[in-house]
Amino acid sequence: MKLVQTTPKWLLLFTPIAILTVLGGGGMSWWNVVTAPPSADPNAKSIQVQVKPGTSAQAIGQELEAKGAIKSQLAWKLWTSWQAKQGKGSPQTGTYELSPSQPLPVVAKQILEGKVIQSGFTIREGWKIGQMAEYFEKQGLFKAADFIAATKEIPKDKFPWLPDGIPHLEGFLFPETYKVPAETITPKGVVTQMLKQFEQVALPEYQKVAATQKLSLLDWVSLSSIVEKEAVIPVERSKIAGVFTTRLAKNMRLESDPTVEYGLGIKQTADRPLTFAEVKRPNPYNTYMNAGIPPGPIASPGIGSLKAVLNPDSTDLLFFVAKYDGTHVFSKTLSEHVAATNAIRKQRQSSQQ
Repeated sequence: MKLVQTTPKWLLLFTPIAILTVLGGGGMSWWNVVTAPPSADPNAKSIQVQVKPGTSAQAIGQELEAKGAIKSQLAWKLWTSWQAKQGKGSPQTGTYELSPSQPLPVVAKQILEGKVIQSGFTIREGWKIGQMAEYFEKQGLFKAADFIAATKEIPKDKFPWLPDGIPHLEGFLFPETYKVPAETITPKGVVTQMLKQFEQVALPEYQKVAATQKLSLLDWVSLSSIVEKEAVIPVERSKIAGVFTTRLAKNMRLESDPTVEYGLGIKQTADRPLTFAEVKRPNPYNTYMNAGIPPGPIASPGIGSLKAVLNPDSTDLLFFVAKYDGTHVFSKTLSEHVAATNAIRKQRQSSQQ
């Protein structure tokens, strides 16, 4: 049977059932044929169709028929027109993965309800922009350089709460596992998603206490990023935040190794700690050389670290040194701190012999 390619306007005034009644006994047979799955194979290869903004239902039907997702664009138009009259929606934009083993009403339902292809990506707490860029490129989503370029565009028009004068979006790209429409997986698209997540999850925590908070939004995120890089186990976040808060109150330098690493673009390890020369090398982020909080975040802090900085432990502890099990030894005085550092170093040396 050759299917009609144009739709008489009078047909759209009736429901498919009414039309079939008018057509007589053969009408139902015709409808069953044109709405049946194009393929009888349940394992048939899926078909991807992208519905762009402004695409007409007729154009969608034409593409669906051309790609083999449905048998008849006429049946598509009759069915979707009737669904619209029933208040069940109209075709939604997005990218769809459709099975040719499904009947037309099922295919239409997927597009009318906007059940688009969902793609995922995971940004881990404590990642820097560079690490995110490498991740996206390794996942085959887009080039690292394109993502880095996108993070240097500050969308103050969409997110007016972003601090003025920041050179990039370090710290404000919220770490999370994202499930988003496939067509939004672009450098600018994922940046927007992460900023929206910060706006929805992190920003309200700051706004609750902004009126009484001494830290600016930028300082809050910057200090939280240092806590994120220092804390390995969650229970120590508020304690570490307390040490830094106490040091700031006493006008002491933060003296945090991760700030030196960030400023120099290096990473220390247990077998290759920072050298004295590196610690003494000037850069804007070096908290051994510079007082106060660095000019910007050094990573993306998670909600745990962000909350810890807003609610730090009240403590007289001023120092901490990392053990090699994820925990730290905390001290009140420099002499205690030096003794703890030497003890940890000796313990590691003996374990390697």
